[in-house]
Amino acid sequence: MKLISYLKEGHEQLAAYIDGDVFDMDLLHPDLPNTMSMFLNYWEDALPMALGGEIMVREEKISRKKAVPYDSIQLIAPVPFPASFRNGNNLQADLRQGPSSETNATTVVNHFPVFHFSNHHSIQGPGTVNCMPDQLEDLDVEVVVAVVICKQGRNIAAAEADDFIGGLMLINNFSARRLQQKAVQQHPTAATGNDFAFATGPWLVTLDELQPFETTTQDNHTGKSWNLAIQTKLNGTLLIDATSEMLHCTFAEMIERASYGVNLFPGDVIGIGPVGKGSLPECNRINASGNTGAAAKWLKEGDVVETASDCLGTLSNTIAREESDFSLLDNIEMHG
Repeated sequence: MKLISYLKEGHEQLAAYIDGDVFDMDLLHPDLPNTMSMFLNYWEDALPMALGGEIMVREEKISRKKAVPYDSIQLIAPVPFPASFRNGNNLQADLRQGPSSETNATTVVNHFPVFHFSNHHSIQGPGTVNCMPDQLEDLDVEVVVAVVICKQGRNIAAAEADDFIGGLMLINNFSARRLQQKAVQQHPTAATGNDFAFATGPWLVTLDELQPFETTTQDNHTGKSWNLAIQTKLNGTLLIDATSEMLHCTFAEMIERASYGVNLFPGDVIGIGPVGKGSLPECNRINASGNTGAAAKWLKEGDVVETASDCLGTLSNTIAREESDFSLLDNIEMHG
């Protein structure tokens, strides 16, 4: 099932995307909640009811005349109010961007998933991404596949962790590398450059719909794996052409790590880390050696980033400038 959230009369509305049409939850069953947060909190009861309603639509027992055309709605993030956002660093391509390519960090990550927290209040859906002028200095994007937690748990073993996954979704994760570089110079864990925008969507895909994409998990790893083709274009030019099989740990292993001595809650979002070439600098490093990809080094105002992945849909974002009367970079330089 594909779950979407959109604005209806100025308020969040949860719906199902079914073959081009949008069905509000209460059309599928009168007892279903109309927000994603409530749906996730009552997942074990709500999902079977919603799936039953989807079957009734396909069997024409629920009229498509009651649906809303998909192209007529204003999408927001599938999970508009996540409880938290953790993003992993679990790909070799991502780790090559570190200070030294001579480290053994890749070997460590294969056995021990790592992640960082980002600002879950900065989540948004498809559409415009507003950036302050300083954030447009060396603006980067990482393409991420994420899971959404659908029930509470603590100390969750990887062998059981797939049961805590509500579904998968795409993320275009934006980072202001100039600000990030300045902040890290002051403190190694500072997050000033990647706390302002991460876009998700267009929908959350539940695991039943992902069954055709399941693949064999790598040796010595635990949990489900999916072979999802992922392509990202920058202004129509191919930037990333990858698959989710490039991941070096499973979502189940990430959940085991994230829940170690910690409570996870419905609505927690956990990204596995950047796919493909990792980020714009990595793409350009590869482009310089003659491989296909976008020529631009950093994102700029007006750029369109479009990520598409099999049944995960297409997430498109346009970069826009948000005017400001002050410069954070100037302040850092002045007091640095």
